[in-house]
Amino acid sequence: MIQDVVSAFSSAIEVAFLAYFLVLTSILLLLNLVAAWSIRHHMARHPAGEPSVKGAFSGFYPPISIVVPAYNEESTIATTIHSMLQINYPSFEVIVVNDGSKDRTLDVAIREFALQPFAEVHRNRLPTKTVRGVYRSVQHPNLRFIDKENGGKADALNAGINASVTPLFCGIDADSVLQQDSLLKCVLPFLEDRRTICTGGTIRIANGCNVESGFMVKIGLPRDPLPLVQVVEYLRAFLFGRLGWSPMNALLIVSGAFGIFDREAVVKAGGYSTGTIGEDMELVVRLHRAMIDAKRPYRITYVPDPICWTEAPESLKVLGSQRVRWQRGLAESLMRHRSLLFKRGSGAVGWLSYPYLLVFELFEPLVEVGGLVFFAASAAMGRIDWGAACLFLGLVMLLGLLQTVNAILLEELSYRNFRTMRQILTLIGTAFLESFGYRQLNTWWRLEGLLQWMTKRRHVWGQMTRTANWSTKSGGT
Repeated sequence: MIQDVVSAFSSAIEVAFLAYFLVLTSILLLLNLVAAWSIRHHMARHPAGEPSVKGAFSGFYPPISIVVPAYNEESTIATTIHSMLQINYPSFEVIVVNDGSKDRTLDVAIREFALQPFAEVHRNRLPTKTVRGVYRSVQHPNLRFIDKENGGKADALNAGINASVTPLFCGIDADSVLQQDSLLKCVLPFLEDRRTICTGGTIRIANGCNVESGFMVKIGLPRDPLPLVQVVEYLRAFLFGRLGWSPMNALLIVSGAFGIFDREAVVKAGGYSTGTIGEDMELVVRLHRAMIDAKRPYRITYVPDPICWTEAPESLKVLGSQRVRWQRGLAESLMRHRSLLFKRGSGAVGWLSYPYLLVFELFEPLVEVGGLVFFAASAAMGRIDWGAACLFLGLVMLLGLLQTVNAILLEELSYRNFRTMRQILTLIGTAFLESFGYRQLNTWWRLEGLLQWMTKRRHVWGQMTRTANWSTKSGGT
């Protein structure tokens, strides 16, 4: 009798795992098809070389404030600001917010850009920590530097929004470099569709590249395996995931490293939340919810070709801390706005992307670890069909590999940032090796982040060590 119960329970678990895998496979296939159509459609509407300040929207580009929160960024701050100042855009300002750095971030900026104290008054529509001083550059009239008490990245972004007077603002990480035409391309949805309240661009890994005086002069691949595997991850996340959700207006994540927002919409929504770890995703989910609740038509769009280059962690400790933080931020963002789930009138957000992130992103680490425990228990009881088990495991690994290879193919068929055969083969080889060790590590980090959130344990922020090797004349592969 007990054996029959165990057998029935075991069969039910097997069916549940198979159903989970089949549903996930179907969704990923759909996203692949939508992503391929979307990038082809986008390239047909925006051929290479467009847009420009003299193009179809000449004279209509709205002014933008580029807000750069900075904390202990002395090694990269000069390169980042130089990159921002050289952007090809008709009217913009750069607002750097020094969030109580303990290193020489402020001193480096003062020396590099001839900053002088400036008495400035602006409305504090969003609450922030105390602003200690405002500086303006003698050399660059469109550069301001705000020095404030430490309050975290969200607080620094809110201080930059308070200082901004433009209709749009663009949040950029202080370890990032924008390509010169990135703003021109990322702002296009605002010009093409008045309902647009937010757009996000593509994030790529700068490790192994060559940046001189803020210019990306050579795109390369990192030699170290850890940042190299992150290149593959980022390709998959942006050219496959976000490109698939965007046409359905179901994009729930816009990277905090590069996104353009309607300032008034963000202020009305309350700005960035200082009470969550994933402030970038939480804001986007909150904007969806606010617009749906108000029954206002809106668009949140991913634009694949504007590129922002950022430095990836080069140590397991720093990378692990980052991934734990991302998973906890995902949990906080989804649970804060759980009323979106299957909400009437929420469209693809509430009925597709939210359930997907909840079931196949947030709780996937529990499913994977649970599957391993079930597999081990079944093996111990002699209930494993090894042929079927190996086939299932092989299919799971093949699916992950096909996702990545598809993203690489989309990249090569479209924007071709990686031009040499050696680089393409390196990426494909990395996609294959990623399944052995790295994915398991990532699952462990995500599980830790999920358990942190479930047990309400305090997250200890790791210190991101910046090497800035990409900003010297040393190249990559």
